[in-house]
Amino acid sequence: MAYTPKYLSGRDIRQQFLDFYAQRQHQILPSASLVPEDPTVLLTIAGMLPFKPIFLGQRPAPAPRATTSQKCIRTNDIENVGRTARHHTFFEMLGNFSFGDYFKEQAIAWAWELSTEGFGLPPERLVPSVYEEDDEAFAIWRDQIGIPTHRIQRMGAEDNFWKSGPTGPCGPCSEIYYDFHPERGDANIDLEDDSRFIEFYNLVFMQYNRDSEGNLTPLAKQNIDTGLGLERMAQILQSVPNNYETDLIRPIIDKAAEIAGMEYDQADEKTKVSLKVIGDHVRAVVHMIADGITASNTDRGYVLRRLLRRVVRHGRLLGVETAFVGQIAETAIQLSETAFPNVRERDAIIKAELAREEEQFLKTLTRGEKLLAEVLAPKPAQISGADAFTLYDTYGFPLELTQEIAEEQGIGVDVAEFEREMERQRDRARQAHETIDLTVQESLDELAASIHPTEFLGYTASQATAKVEAVLIDGKSVEQAAAGTEIQLVLDQTPFYAESGGQIGDRGYLSGEDAVIRITDVQKESGIFIHYGRVERGTLRAGDRLTAQIDRACRRRAQANHSATHLLQAALRKLVDEGVSQAGSLVDFDRLRFDFNLPRSLTSAELAQVEAQINTWIAEAHAATIEIMSLDAAKARGAIAMFGEKYGAEVRTIDFPGVSLELCGGTHVSNTAEIGAFKIISETGISAGIRRIEAVAGPAILDYLNVRDQVVRELSDRFKSQPEEVVERVNKLQADLKATQKELEAAKRELALAQSDRLLSQAEAVGDLKLLVAEMSGADPESLKTAAERLQQKLGEGAVVLGSVPDTGKVSLVAAFSPAVVKEKKLQAGKFIGSIAKLCGGGGGGRPNLAQAGGRDPEKLPVALSAAKEQLVAGLQ
Repeated sequence: MAYTPKYLSGRDIRQQFLDFYAQRQHQILPSASLVPEDPTVLLTIAGMLPFKPIFLGQRPAPAPRATTSQKCIRTNDIENVGRTARHHTFFEMLGNFSFGDYFKEQAIAWAWELSTEGFGLPPERLVPSVYEEDDEAFAIWRDQIGIPTHRIQRMGAEDNFWKSGPTGPCGPCSEIYYDFHPERGDANIDLEDDSRFIEFYNLVFMQYNRDSEGNLTPLAKQNIDTGLGLERMAQILQSVPNNYETDLIRPIIDKAAEIAGMEYDQADEKTKVSLKVIGDHVRAVVHMIADGITASNTDRGYVLRRLLRRVVRHGRLLGVETAFVGQIAETAIQLSETAFPNVRERDAIIKAELAREEEQFLKTLTRGEKLLAEVLAPKPAQISGADAFTLYDTYGFPLELTQEIAEEQGIGVDVAEFEREMERQRDRARQAHETIDLTVQESLDELAASIHPTEFLGYTASQATAKVEAVLIDGKSVEQAAAGTEIQLVLDQTPFYAESGGQIGDRGYLSGEDAVIRITDVQKESGIFIHYGRVERGTLRAGDRLTAQIDRACRRRAQANHSATHLLQAALRKLVDEGVSQAGSLVDFDRLRFDFNLPRSLTSAELAQVEAQINTWIAEAHAATIEIMSLDAAKARGAIAMFGEKYGAEVRTIDFPGVSLELCGGTHVSNTAEIGAFKIISETGISAGIRRIEAVAGPAILDYLNVRDQVVRELSDRFKSQPEEVVERVNKLQADLKATQKELEAAKRELALAQSDRLLSQAEAVGDLKLLVAEMSGADPESLKTAAERLQQKLGEGAVVLGSVPDTGKVSLVAAFSPAVVKEKKLQAGKFIGSIAKLCGGGGGGRPNLAQAGGRDPEKLPVALSAAKEQLVAGLQ
């Protein structure tokens, strides 16, 4: 008799899992952000990632037992999304965790109880796996759970042994698989057979520490880390053929199908793939934007942009020509808002970011698809790296999108050449944020067993006595460091603020009987403060007791700028848009920077109002109230969270009553009057929908005004005028310069026309047509174009190609074709000159009769012109 599972919605599965473990003394913790604390990964890729510092011994556990529903994103298998039953970019991992509390016996028993009694899965349909050397887990499954020996599958280390890295915590795994076809029998069970088995629960037994020699020693505290895939359990309990058709994703797919005017169940397989890609990726981009990620060409922003552009492109494959992602996003938000309220709280921001990015991509998509179609039309063995780069640089096509489209036709892409073309833009693709060196991270991991989190004293003290817990040189732990050495060191307690929340780390000095160390930066990793500095005198030794003294002047500057940042956000929300939210910040000693979401620039009047409001609040002398309270209480009072920050159960609030209330761990003035004054320096756009204000406050204003005063004095002296007359003098000079430039351009055009007349004698006859290919020394692009048009008109039916080197490192090319060349010879100036420009390291295009192009290698111009002549001679005959 066929078995039909008891149907449970995705929401019910999630809640039943959390309730099951809550009833067993597990604390339910909220999902961490998709933007992780771990500097080694861009996104939260696993349910255990937020607990990594706890497992490494760098942070105390919030409770002995915990359970979560963690949102995750992985893009390493993006090409499989929509093509297999279970691959996703966004997924939810349900987990139960033990931090030195229960271990294998209890973890296995509860996993089995939840699977069979909680979710009602028949025991005969479940197959456990264990690590091939884990006899203990094997015995638990056999003797306590009662699984027949032949159904317990031993697996190798690749599948069933977890490790955090080459060294550190590790341990065997045990997994539970669901059998869709038990009728096939127990002989020769193959858990790799995806058509029969699906792994839905993974239990990691973190019981060993691996040293640099590969030796395993038992951990003093053994931990449990588990993961149950929500989408996979939904597939099982909802009796659908794949994860996409569960109630977690299917409504998004149906909305996409509705917009495309079709039904999913009636669609062919290729169409279903596109609908599944949209269903998966829209979930991902909604949650990424909700967690503060914006589209860009680097890091997390690039992942977001890539996913969103894949959505748009697959929409195009379904025949959707207009913007549609926002409509589908609303469905994704409705499905997620109960478990993840921030998607509804930020729905306006999510939809605005999606709309801007989609609109921007649609503008170039049509042209890019046309160009790519032209490149693919001759069925080349592969697309050149230069063409792929043009698609990326000019039309916004990610390399992966070009590869995906080409692969559909069995054509490859020259990735090596693409990378060479990208070389000049490499710095844009590097990680934009600064993190602690991984060598330092590795050393901290090794020292974690003996180093406790640093106690921060800096809220109330600027000086303290501290013990040196560790000294590192180039990331390696050492016993001592001599004068002149650049070091990193860890203290047991410190008054130095470590960079976080946008505020940079303190500067200052450490001094003892034998050494003086100048501290230039302080960073924080998993609760450990790393002081960066230089031994100025004597010898520093691990274990020394030192006096730690921050630079009070720098701290006062940072406090003024940080509190001013809070006032700035409050003023923007009050005067510009109450929906303004922070998208990044920098609090330095000499300036502040505040990034925020707004789809337009601020007017001069708005900037003046914001600045005036902040200075009014400063003059009103609002006293700061700093409190520690529960996160729920802070939210209930309306506290604003800082962008990108992670919060525990208790939070610190900075309240300037009646003005601003924010969650913040930074240092601040005790009264707004201490800020002194506030001045906006600039307001600019840094990406779609994100604006940036740079400003100065407190003592830094005097530095800013002194620089401005010196500039005005020098200009006044140079122009022999009073300061108030400088603007008028500059305006007159600009007008004179503009008039002179016009005269110069006119002279250049006349010279180019004169030169072009002398080139007429070089024209050659090719059949009934005329051909002229020549170089015009020093002609700028506009003059070259004017000359080409004039020569073509004088020659009559024929073709003209001109080239020049208008400036160092630049090449300019123009092609002008007569109607006979275009219509009878089927040659197009745009395509022709674009291919010639590639010989000079460039590209371009234009109309069939007139087109311009450029290049970056002047030495190749003679070769390019020779090739142009050779190709035209052949084409005009």
